[in-house]
Amino acid sequence: MNDGDMPELPQSVASIGECMIELSGSGRDDGTWKLGFAGDTFNTVWALRALIDPSATADYVSAFGDDPFSRDQLAFLAKHDVGTASSPVIPGARPGLYAITLTGAERSFTYWRNDAAARKLADDPAALAKSLEGQSIVYFSGITLAILRPEAREILLAALRVARANGSTIAFDPNYRPRLWPDADTAKAAIAAALTVTDIALPTFPDEQALCGDRDLAATAARLADSGVKEVVVKDGENPCLVVSSDGRTTVPALTVKAVDTTGAGDSFNGGYLAARSHGLPPADAAAKAHKVAAAVVQVRGALAPFEILRAAFGG
Repeated sequence: MNDGDMPELPQSVASIGECMIELSGSGRDDGTWKLGFAGDTFNTVWALRALIDPSATADYVSAFGDDPFSRDQLAFLAKHDVGTASSPVIPGARPGLYAITLTGAERSFTYWRNDAAARKLADDPAALAKSLEGQSIVYFSGITLAILRPEAREILLAALRVARANGSTIAFDPNYRPRLWPDADTAKAAIAAALTVTDIALPTFPDEQALCGDRDLAATAARLADSGVKEVVVKDGENPCLVVSSDGRTTVPALTVKAVDTTGAGDSFNGGYLAARSHGLPPADAAAKAHKVAAAVVQVRGALAPFEILRAAFGG
């Protein structure tokens, strides 16, 4: 949907990227860690799965290995009614891994992901195109771009152009992570290319300031609008977000809560926003719902809040 309009009820949503093994629980008295599965675009489809109509399908589009951890990962997705569309399973491959270290509620990450299966998610153009076929909403991020070879990025963007031309609404979070890119110029070029196929952009201001030197949220929104994106929501952590769309320009305040772990807050905001838009809410109201979802997520440990918590926040 090139004009950024959203269907009242999506028939299907797809999120593209890397679902990793997550180790959380640093600081436990007994020194143990909890193993789970997460990743920026997976955190978003998790929220979408919880919040869209149960009859709608939700797919996580990636590439998976065939080791025991990959089998557990696929079983986890299936258990929670998240499909994988036509994503390939690659013999001998395995998922990436990251560990969360907390200082208070703020988190830092250590990654082991250089040979992760997800880096090959665009190596089969036909499978990727089939995964995106007929999806009402397709979501991806700058991290999705960063883990791919330059040639694979082009394959992904080509598939997104086709999906968009066929009626999909394309949503994108630039999600700039400097350590994933060889240099800032490469990141800027890849993100600029992604914005040309984007209907809804969901950037985070500190990321945009770091990459592009934006002076404030309005500068980020203006720059993305100038690139042709018709609906922009600039997040700023616990501060208000800025929503710019055909409805005008609105600042939407966040909720004040006692955070225990900020992992996945922005990703869940994105899922809440897209879910609310898919249910017919206008952009400013969707952002208010998204803030409620993010506020719920930061009050639990790890990136994935239970579905019932997300639904209670969204409905409240």
